[in-house]
Amino acid sequence: MDMQEAAERADSILDGTFVAIRPEVRWTHGETTVGSCDLSRRRAVMTVISEQRRGGFLGVVERFWQKSGYEITSVNSSEEFPAIYAKSADGFGLRLSVAGKGQAFFEVATPCVEESAVADPTSQPNGPDYSGSPIPRPDVHDDFWSSKAPLPTSSSSAS
Repeated sequence: MDMQEAAERADSILDGTFVAIRPEVRWTHGETTVGSCDLSRRRAVMTVISEQRRGGFLGVVERFWQKSGYEITSVNSSEEFPAIYAKSADGFGLRLSVAGKGQAFFEVATPCVEESAVADPTSQPNGPDYSGSPIPRPDVHDDFWSSKAPLPTSSSSAS
């Protein structure tokens, strides 16, 4: 596998994760960083995830990653800045972290692969594209994810 193929695999992991999040959240590409034999693809969620909904949001992603065969390697259960870390069987590292103002960040880091040129991601963000610019704080309100009401106890509402 070369770096371009690894980047496409990382994009595929991210695409699948975002399809699993319902209701849908708005996102934009973050910076791609390239090392000597690896790279990381990033996405920032532009939908505000309220403090009351963060646990549910992380739960949706964690269940999807487990169902997809990724091993959950660590969970940071901080109320303010929670995070989930996982690893795929082929060595890709996955991270979801929540930062200031409820903004969620995803990163997929590749294992060491053959050096090659790496193209920009082909997936189109479903919100403004901030490529090459600083990503602002989340600014999209969603009736579900941004709600200050606690999640219903039934698991069917966010799955």
